[in-house]
Amino acid sequence: MRLKLTLVAIALGLVSTASYAHKADDIIVRGGAIYVHPKHDSDSVKLNGAKTDLKAKADNDTQLGLNFQYMVTDNLGVELLAATPFSHKITLGGGNATSLSGTSLGKIKHLPPTLSLVWYPLDSNYKVQPYVGAGVNYTFFFDEKLSGEAKNNGFNRGLDLDSSWGWAAQVGMDYSITDKWLVNAQARYIDIKTDATTYLGNDKITAKYKLDPWVVMVSLGYRF
Repeated sequence: MRLKLTLVAIALGLVSTASYAHKADDIIVRGGAIYVHPKHDSDSVKLNGAKTDLKAKADNDTQLGLNFQYMVTDNLGVELLAATPFSHKITLGGGNATSLSGTSLGKIKHLPPTLSLVWYPLDSNYKVQPYVGAGVNYTFFFDEKLSGEAKNNGFNRGLDLDSSWGWAAQVGMDYSITDKWLVNAQARYIDIKTDATTYLGNDKITAKYKLDPWVVMVSLGYRF
């Protein structure tokens, strides 16, 4: 029975009869499209420390994603996620107690490098290699700019977002095409929290924003 199951798996292309799967000391480089979907609403926006009915919202973005992975063993790897800078439009939403609801506040850019430990449960005979991972993320924000609409509404002194440390978790799958080339799909959740600050005239505007995005990437990889 076991022999029959193995033959069926080989016929389906799930088991490699060559050295197609990951091995200890392999270096894997992946590149492809990466999509970031932030949590839409921040905590309440505060005016001089007092809560308002406003919230901040960020839109989605897609960029070039890069993975660099080193296999410590056949089943355990260390992975670094990188990408070209993500750009998000920030809009004020929430209640309608002020005329500011719906105002385009500005644009921000950020980079969220993430270092993870990933585990492949299947042995190296399988061309299909699902995995799970967990790690730490550092996100830094830059090039924050108020929009013209925000300035016309009295916002001034720029827009500032603090850097963030947080955890990350992921699931993914590699499929070996040859002994060198593979395709990859992965999804991860990243814990990103930041304090945003700007000014409306002389009044200080602050918001604690938990972006907490879902990140999805599809890529082509090469194994060294």
